[in-house]
Amino acid sequence: MQANKFKTVRSDVQDLLQQAQDLFAEATEATGKKADELRAKGQDVLNQALNVAQSAQTAVVQSGRELVSGTDDYVQANPWRAIAISAGVGLLVGLAVGRSSDHY
Repeated sequence: MQANKFKTVRSDVQDLLQQAQDLFAEATEATGKKADELRAKGQDVLNQALNVAQSAQTAVVQSGRELVSGTDDYVQANPWRAIAISAGVGLLVGLAVGRSSDHY
């Protein structure tokens, strides 16, 4: 679910940046008041993209904090189980690395 939200945010930011690029490109060809209006619109679009990106960053930081807190609580409640899981993962990674180095 989080991945879909981040894909949507990324798509929205890319769309906003493309709109801003188009407006700035059009502004370079225009002159006078029209160019000023296009530049202002482009700046507004860039500000929207920045706000969307900052909102996504806030969501990611909050999710990370919740994950760390949950992991910390689990390890505090189950220290030996956490050690066993860590050792098992380390063993699997070691075996995988050992096998891949045999091929080279």
